Amino acid sequence: MANGRSNIIISIFGTSSGIGKTITAINLAAGLTKEGYNVCLVDLDLQFGDIANYLKMEPRYTITSAHLQKDSEDFNIVNFLSEYRYSGSAGEVKFSVLASPRMIFDAYIIDVEFIERIIKQLYDFEFVILDLSAVFSALNLAMLDLSTVINFIGVIDYLPSVKNFKIGYDTLIRFEYEDSKIWLIENRSTAEKLIHGDDVQRIVGTDFFHKLPNDFIATRKSIVEGCPLMFAAPNSPLTKSFAELAAKYARRQRGIDEPQQQDTVEEIQGFFSRLIGKFRRNDKGR
Repeated sequence: MANGRSNIIISIFGTSSGIGKTITAINLAAGLTKEGYNVCLVDLDLQFGDIANYLKMEPRYTITSAHLQKDSEDFNIVNFLSEYRYSGSAGEVKFSVLASPRMIFDAYIIDVEFIERIIKQLYDFEFVILDLSAVFSALNLAMLDLSTVINFIGVIDYLPSVKNFKIGYDTLIRFEYEDSKIWLIENRSTAEKLIHGDDVQRIVGTDFFHKLPNDFIATRKSIVEGCPLMFAAPNSPLTKSFAELAAKYARRQRGIDEPQQQDTVEEIQGFFSRLIGKFRRNDKGR
């Protein structure tokens, strides 16, 4: 495990907004809880974190509350966690949540060292899931360093998103994170689009670890009801895909069936030129 820790820290990270980081973090937390694990979900989008709002929680404490008490002799971040609990026909889940600051300007008073300190105090949880903002900030880099696995997520639906995804992945590699630590997730993989995931895999140079199908109706229902997809839309293909993703992590935690990422493939010459030509042909056909 990373840094000699006994738990698994999963960073949900991407370089674009609106790609499904938060819904992935929430449903992964719910799925791992259903698998029987003790899970803590941490909202580290300090300015625009939305986990508590999504889950219709009104937490008594936030990261700001903890920061104000950080110099107390008996300080422990566990005392500032809130519990999310929901039960339905699919069973019951409950996991801990560390909510983001309520006020945007509070993000500027919270330092990276403090966040590192509190994440390290969550050692009693078998899984710690970090919902990060969509930038290569000092805080995010520190969290990526602490992480056992980086879930690098993207929605690949047009040319700029391909470029953004590849630049983000290449940046992670330049920061010397091992390929085996970076698990690529394609969100909305079944949405109608001109760019296919196989093309993206060739240009990036590695396979997607997991693909999440598109289901706007189920996602909207989940948001409106303020609960994970397993309760809002138990029969959705997206719900089942999140369950499969959680099961992959459960197998890793048990030390079996380690996922393998493809190392590298030969560079694809003229890839973007072919994609641009594809767009032009489709435009002419309209």
